[in-house]
Amino acid sequence: MRGAKSAKWVAIAAVVALGATACGGGGDNGSSGSGKGNGVVSVEIGEPQNSLVPTNTYETEGGQVINALFTGLTKLDADNKVVNAMAQSIESKDNKVWTIKLKPGYTFHNGEKVTAQSFIDAWNYGANQTNAQQTNPLFSHIQGYADLNPGEGKKPKTDKLSGLKAIDDNTLQVTLDGAFSAFPSQLSFTAFVPLPKAFFKDPKGFGEAPIGNGPFKMKGTFKHNQEIDTTKYDKYPDASKIEVKGVNFKIYSNLDTAYKDLVAGNLDTLLTIPNSGLPTYHKDLPGRYIDEADSAVGYIGFPIKYNKAFQNADLRKSISMAIDRKTITSKIFLGARTPADDYISPIIDGYRKGACGDACVYNPTKAKELYKQSGGLPGNKLEIGYNADGGHKEWVEAVANQIQQALGIKVTAKPFEQFQTILNDLDAKKYQGAFRMGWSMDYPDMEDYLRPIFSKDAITNGSNYSGYVNEQFEKLLVQGDQAPTHEEAIKIYQQADDVLLKDLPYIPVYFYTMNAGFSDKIKSMKVAGHQILWDQVKLS
Repeated sequence: MRGAKSAKWVAIAAVVALGATACGGGGDNGSSGSGKGNGVVSVEIGEPQNSLVPTNTYETEGGQVINALFTGLTKLDADNKVVNAMAQSIESKDNKVWTIKLKPGYTFHNGEKVTAQSFIDAWNYGANQTNAQQTNPLFSHIQGYADLNPGEGKKPKTDKLSGLKAIDDNTLQVTLDGAFSAFPSQLSFTAFVPLPKAFFKDPKGFGEAPIGNGPFKMKGTFKHNQEIDTTKYDKYPDASKIEVKGVNFKIYSNLDTAYKDLVAGNLDTLLTIPNSGLPTYHKDLPGRYIDEADSAVGYIGFPIKYNKAFQNADLRKSISMAIDRKTITSKIFLGARTPADDYISPIIDGYRKGACGDACVYNPTKAKELYKQSGGLPGNKLEIGYNADGGHKEWVEAVANQIQQALGIKVTAKPFEQFQTILNDLDAKKYQGAFRMGWSMDYPDMEDYLRPIFSKDAITNGSNYSGYVNEQFEKLLVQGDQAPTHEEAIKIYQQADDVLLKDLPYIPVYFYTMNAGFSDKIKSMKVAGHQILWDQVKLS
């Protein structure tokens, strides 16, 4: 979130979200989400980077909304395990050709029946480079992807993935380029939801008032920088299992403001407690908080391809060794984060404790020596950009001070008003300083922490803001994809992870824990992959 806000890049991080984790903050206290007992729940988000098109949503802010409006083939349960959602069954004998049977009874919010073709049309759109969708690389495993993505300046000869076939209205056959055991897990990400015919008539208008197939439907249109209002879709097959009558996504530009609203009863759900609330949130929200392991990772990234000053791996390592992760996580986050020692979250199969080695261990003496050996930075100056709407000011400034003291250079923290602002500047290659970033999983597989962020394809169609390219890494990704079992894939992906840990295009700084809070309108709730599980929200 993803950055991420991830999904996705996280404004958390985030998501993330690349995310990402991108988090929000400053909203409208008079929104329809207020008022105990009316069954409507308000949720904090930041301003989504783009309009609400599923294949163009790759951060946690928009991802929260897409998750409420749409239902895909699989989903995450409360234990972060992938289970079937709209899929009745997903079967393959070779991990290459997959047959997916759909559950009956699903309709879009305009009454149109959801069929196998609804998924095919949506995926063809997302995979076509002409449409420039953020999640385009996620479709790269499907046969025919290369034909829809011939490269910059070239026009696709077709607009259809050859690997997609509707056997009948309720049966979808997907043929991949090669074996990919994580495919059912990947389908849990919101980029793989279906789209109605109305989308293709007016994609731009659709993004302001999406027509989904999920438990909630739009109530009006996307009110930018204010709110996104939804109401329960009574014809949803599992509507009886959902107590919430509507979700009001309140858009904030400041997490501290959101936290104050939560404590005052003017907001019902906040998935990231800001630093200002960490000392008191257990007391402020008695019995109304969640402290759980999370999938997100927080980084400091470098635009290696676009700024020659960062192209020396020893320079990047010296900056990493100048960061005291234990102090950041214990003093700034009061234990609500843990020091990162891998690119992979500890909740994911394949994580290895201490995989980063001495590069992620605070050692100011060796850091300074390595910095000098690397040739240093021009003018001995470093800038770190961050999104100010995500509660990142304190820790980024603390990291800046640590690097400054350890390396004896001038380090400044540069705030961007919103997460979408820095993402857009990174997309456009406009910002060339170091940057704060976070990634929350799209789906629970090690591959999702590698390809969407660091692959060559993700430079133009994804979240590789570093511009990082390593051919050995690319080969290992392909080998991991084609491994016959999940266990064998992990071993190969770990080799790819080792390449990253040597090159350090991003510096892993901390692992997230989920520190969330909710109002007395809610009795209990569950969150997975930085998404609220709406059938697990119980009202007071």
